[in-house]
Amino acid sequence: MAAPTVRPAAPSSAIALVPIASLLVALVGLAASAASLADMLAPAPAFCAAGGCATVRASAWAKPLGIPLPALGLAFFTAAAAAVALGDRARWARRGLGLAGAAGALGFIALQAFVIGAWCHLCLVADVAGLAYAALAWAGGTSWPTLRGGRGALVLGAAAVAVATPLLLGSGDEPTMVAPSGAALPEVVAREQRPGEVVIVDFIDFQCPHCRDFHHKLTEAIAKAGVTPRVVRKMVPLPSHTYAMTAALAYRAAEAQGKGDAMAEKLIAQPVDGLTAPGCEKLAAELGLDLARFRADAAAPEQVKAIEAEIAEARAIGLRALPTVYINDQPFVGAAASVGELARALTRAAGR
Repeated sequence: MAAPTVRPAAPSSAIALVPIASLLVALVGLAASAASLADMLAPAPAFCAAGGCATVRASAWAKPLGIPLPALGLAFFTAAAAAVALGDRARWARRGLGLAGAAGALGFIALQAFVIGAWCHLCLVADVAGLAYAALAWAGGTSWPTLRGGRGALVLGAAAVAVATPLLLGSGDEPTMVAPSGAALPEVVAREQRPGEVVIVDFIDFQCPHCRDFHHKLTEAIAKAGVTPRVVRKMVPLPSHTYAMTAALAYRAAEAQGKGDAMAEKLIAQPVDGLTAPGCEKLAAELGLDLARFRADAAAPEQVKAIEAEIAEARAIGLRALPTVYINDQPFVGAAASVGELARALTRAAGR
């Protein structure tokens, strides 16, 4: 009599769920990395704007060796999803990826906690996904099936959707901001108004080419109208602009010494690659600022928090790009206004 055929026991339902859970974790990490990359590349963030997200994006750690950190996340989670699809053949590759992902996640969590001093929500989602993938990759005794044919195509499609959706939703052209039409004057603008004064409230990014162009026209219009306005600048450094936050901090540090207007002129006149921390310090020296105080103010966490608050104010009133400038109660959106239009608005604001 022939010996009975011995068949391997089917994996338990709990064990079979491990590859599925690993794939889902990889897709979550892909989506979070894609959303972070979209925010970093777009003119204005669509997913994680002010608060810790802006601080983390502005830090030197956001682009190690010039590579956006979310791009590394995309590469990692793409490889992680592929390793799941390859099943048992990629067991050690999957485990190696898990160790690398866990080390990277723990390292960046430590950076946010102890070096940057701020938390990016999207980064935390990717970090937790990396840690979860590592734990699942090392779950023992699991037979991971290879996903072929339709199942493999489904994995590829899910990965493509996880990446493409945030990138498409977060994309946008630089600046044509829409100010609230027919709405009351936003509170952030209204509180700066003073009876008998011409007040300019300028939401600005010193690296933004449209802001720079508008500034030159506004300067010419002020001279043409013969008025002396009070200028209030609200810092809105875009995350896609490498030096925007550095320039914003330099402006605030100079403003603390009564030289904000002069620093704004120098920052706008400076070539973009000169808006580095050393470049801004050179401008401070040219203005005769106390450099020790300037450095301390530019590095102070409260200055970053103040800028984050201004970014939040801008978003709260519906501004999503730059420039937007109010001359008293009249908004100008984008850089299309002519010198003549700006001069007439200044003249009206002066009551002449």
